[in-house]
Amino acid sequence: MAHSTTDGDSLLHVGYKLWLAKNGDVCFGEGIFTILSHVAALGSISRAAWEMNMSYRAAWGKIKTAELRWGLPLVITQVGGELGGGARLTPEAEELLTRYRRLQEAVDTFVQKSFREVFRDWPPL
Repeated sequence: MAHSTTDGDSLLHVGYKLWLAKNGDVCFGEGIFTILSHVAALGSISRAAWEMNMSYRAAWGKIKTAELRWGLPLVITQVGGELGGGARLTPEAEELLTRYRRLQEAVDTFVQKSFREVFRDWPPL
């Protein structure tokens, strides 16, 4: 999801995308952030994928790609049984979500403030 902000009631707005890259490869962005957030809330990769209108395979592939690029596990899965299957985030994934959310908030605050300052009097009447 791209972030955007508007200048009051005007149609002028600014949009941006935020991601983290490691060795030239995107290793974290809004998509995997949303998937992992849903896994944390729902306790299931399949339910997270369903909430996002995505296949389980696509969600699992994005998780595995992120794990490969970070070099650490992000999700712990449990196969069915008496208590049923499920998934939960590793402590590292939980910390990654917390830090990314903090970065999102900081960047959004900066972008909104900068947008208001730079385009305060634009367009001219």
